[in-house]
Amino acid sequence: MSLPKVFLTRRLPNAVMKRLDVESELLLPADLDAGATREELLDAVTKVDGLICLLSDRIDEEVFRAGSGLKVVSNYAVGYNNIDVALASKHGVVVTNTPDVLTACTADMAMSLLLATARRVVEGDELVRQGDWQGWGPMQLLGTEVTGATIGFVGFGRIAQATMRRAAAFDMRCLYWNRTRLSESDERSLNVTYVPLDQLLPQCDFVSVHVALCDETKHLINRERLQSMKPSAILINTARGAVVDEAALVEALQAGWIGGAGLDVYEQEPAIHPGLPALKQTVLAPHLGSATMQTRTKMGELAVENCLAVCRGQQPPNPVNAL
Repeated sequence: MSLPKVFLTRRLPNAVMKRLDVESELLLPADLDAGATREELLDAVTKVDGLICLLSDRIDEEVFRAGSGLKVVSNYAVGYNNIDVALASKHGVVVTNTPDVLTACTADMAMSLLLATARRVVEGDELVRQGDWQGWGPMQLLGTEVTGATIGFVGFGRIAQATMRRAAAFDMRCLYWNRTRLSESDERSLNVTYVPLDQLLPQCDFVSVHVALCDETKHLINRERLQSMKPSAILINTARGAVVDEAALVEALQAGWIGGAGLDVYEQEPAIHPGLPALKQTVLAPHLGSATMQTRTKMGELAVENCLAVCRGQQPPNPVNAL
């Protein structure tokens, strides 16, 4: 039996690459580290059964028209807003993702951003590295207390709940808003309180964003909602960049409507709003939410399993669309 033909748009951890080498006829872009160009992607899908792609790869009508024999688009991510899922279904292509395996890792990143922003760790690091530190001072780089503060979760899925458990270790008061409210028994067991979004924001010392990106959530955190937050509040976003109106966020930080922001995602990444780098009250990470070797390997293994299952006529572990 012939091996399925698979195109991988960018290098994944070694264990994942080895499996693909053994279990598929693997096609790769010329520069595996930089990733596939648009031209390489469109050419490759004319030749393969399966595509393993990243959030940065736009999978649209042009791709589906070119890939008439394509069976599966396996996204190396939890989110899949880079893929036109409705068009995939129309063309009979299964779309899959990699949920669950990056929950803990991304929750760790959310707390890392929260702590680094609140305690001004990056500013302190810069002060020491530049040789400008003159010794301890009672008013030097005073930050915001985390222990006992109120945190609000915008969206309350797996990653938000994992972040909440970490916040609880700091004795934080945990509020949440979600489009679907939990049962009262679940709220009691998690020790969280549901609050409508526009009532939640003014109460919180920290706001952590965890909603998926869709038409309803684009710019959910907009100018008006930023203005409603505490002047000392810190916004954390490890979800999707476009959930926050980035231009409005820069305005909010410049005007002092909020106290700071810790960001791992951006509206037009890798481009970011030109006003962000100059703002000392921000911590800006380059989409590191799942960036540990262990998690990225697990994601790759799941992406490969999804892809190969469909190519073999089997049910994949994580289908996004039902065909």
